[in-house]
Amino acid sequence: MATGETGFSDVVYDLVSVQYHSLKAGHDYGQYVRDAENAEKKEIADFFRTVMEQDSERAAWCHQFLAELSGTEEAGPAVS
Repeated sequence: MATGETGFSDVVYDLVSVQYHSLKAGHDYGQYVRDAENAEKKEIADFFRTVMEQDSERAAWCHQFLAELSGTEEAGPAVS
């Protein structure tokens, strides 16, 4: 188990990274939906909604894995 610079396992770091980027993208996609709707491009707006939903599911999946790893030696040190 590599811990790199953070002291946390690479897997935990990777999960946090994917979760962050999924949540950030999901936030941005809301604007993309509005832009497509304003341009009267319903099919494109629906596409962005689907992508947003997929990122939300991806973030929730990461959250589940992080909860499973939390408090284990695999996660890394607890911050006091």
